[in-house]
Amino acid sequence: MEGLRRMSLAELSPADRHRRIATDFTARVEGTKDWDAPAPVAGWTARDVVRHLVEWLPGFLSSGAAVTLPQGPNAGTDPAGAWHAHATAVQELLDDPGTAGRTLSNPHLGEIPLDQAIDRFYTTDVFMHTWDLARATGQDERLEPALCADLMSGMEPMDEMLRASGQFGPAVPVPAGADPQTRLIGFIGRDPNWSAPH
Repeated sequence: MEGLRRMSLAELSPADRHRRIATDFTARVEGTKDWDAPAPVAGWTARDVVRHLVEWLPGFLSSGAAVTLPQGPNAGTDPAGAWHAHATAVQELLDDPGTAGRTLSNPHLGEIPLDQAIDRFYTTDVFMHTWDLARATGQDERLEPALCADLMSGMEPMDEMLRASGQFGPAVPVPAGADPQTRLIGFIGRDPNWSAPH
């Protein structure tokens, strides 16, 4: 793991990138004291951040690649248990040598290697939601700047399409010269200065 820590996230394989990003998210899960704390996504709590990540991927995988993830605890009643079971199942799928030869088929995306589909859509989602959970629960919210910059360079040209998809709310303006994390958080529709109401 130390060797992986020295490499930037962009340099890692899909399996190792998930391992590191999920580990970082797990640390925020384990540090959460109040699952009902408001989150930066309007109407969400800390619990909803986990619920979102645990609930959308299984359908994406079952419909596109006939992969059934084992069901863990309910995220509504046991968010930490649900996250641990889910993250373990995803890691086992990515570590499985057979996964490299599989593809995911989606009407909007076409045919994509399965590990790349998980990496591009799900692992990236975990990375960005790490900020949400950390900010909601008063934990370390720092994300790797290099991956923030990479994601921005990939998403900015697709701005109109991403907004139309409903995945992100309207971008929040950030100051000129803002750091990559602030730019990314604003781009995906979060206020980088959001803090939980007291």
